[in-house]
Amino acid sequence: MSQDVSSEGDLRNTGMSLKHDREWDYELDRIVEAVEERGATKVGLQFPEGLKRRGPAVADDLRALTDDDVTYMLSGQPCYGACDLDTYLMRRTDVFVHFGHSPMKESDKIIYVPLFSNVDPFPMMEDALDELPEDDVGLVTTAQHMNRFDEMKEWLEDEGYNVHTRKGDDRLTHEGQVLGCNYASADIDADQVLYVGGGKFHPLGLAMEHPDKKVVIADPVNNVVTVADTEKFMKQRYGAVHRAMDAEKWGVIFCTKIGQGRWDMAEEIVNDNDDTYLITMDEVTPDRLRNFDMDAFVNTGCPRITTDDGPQFHKPMLTPGEYRIAVGDEPLDSLSFDTFHGTW
Repeated sequence: MSQDVSSEGDLRNTGMSLKHDREWDYELDRIVEAVEERGATKVGLQFPEGLKRRGPAVADDLRALTDDDVTYMLSGQPCYGACDLDTYLMRRTDVFVHFGHSPMKESDKIIYVPLFSNVDPFPMMEDALDELPEDDVGLVTTAQHMNRFDEMKEWLEDEGYNVHTRKGDDRLTHEGQVLGCNYASADIDADQVLYVGGGKFHPLGLAMEHPDKKVVIADPVNNVVTVADTEKFMKQRYGAVHRAMDAEKWGVIFCTKIGQGRWDMAEEIVNDNDDTYLITMDEVTPDRLRNFDMDAFVNTGCPRITTDDGPQFHKPMLTPGEYRIAVGDEPLDSLSFDTFHGTW
């Protein structure tokens, strides 16, 4: 198997020599220990979308380490976060392993394997210093880089910075951790924030949630330093709101995934507007909504459905806050990023 260290890190040296190379640490010894302690015969394995292809190899490795009577089942359900557990499979297994995310809520049955990356963050952090002229800086990262967080903080302190960090709300496991729907860890007393991690969605959301802060992106996965720019994103969101202002029929989406349902919010919208219709579904996709004859939709589920996939829907897809603007309850300048708080 060819390895791409720049995109996934190389975490194969886990002390076990098994039949499959691994570029992440799947913590097989911890899973095996749980299986043996609980006398488990049915084990569920759930991977995020980008790592589903690794599922069979991990199952093979676990089969080689446990008794023949243990059955490993792979979840085929879409998975986009710790909030997105396959509850059907979970109820039918003795041990349920969720890969790729930090725990959102503790459970005796669930084993969370965060899949830490060992990509070196410090070259990109050093390049980012030119964009961080002030003495005070906030530091945030994602679950995959939390194993280096303390080192990152100490490194910045050695560079002379006063580093501000905090743990957000109950949806976040670690100090300094951000999710694609929650940036409470960036609510710190500093006008500049360093985000260490891959991709632009997290820092873009952070910049939207905290528009008074400069958000610098040190991306050790793609080896680039940038500053989060919300202008293009804001234009897209304002455009969606304007297109929805003439809507007569609204579809109000309630997501049935265990960690993504905001029932009170959906119910309030439906109760306040006779021209709204509550639509429940687990996976919210453009194809599924195309069958509904609505003028616009408001999504009370995962905020990333709206922000990531919004342009793909055939009718305007708004956040709850954007809906209030479109129907005239709130002024246009109140537009803000939709965030998700609490667990389930």
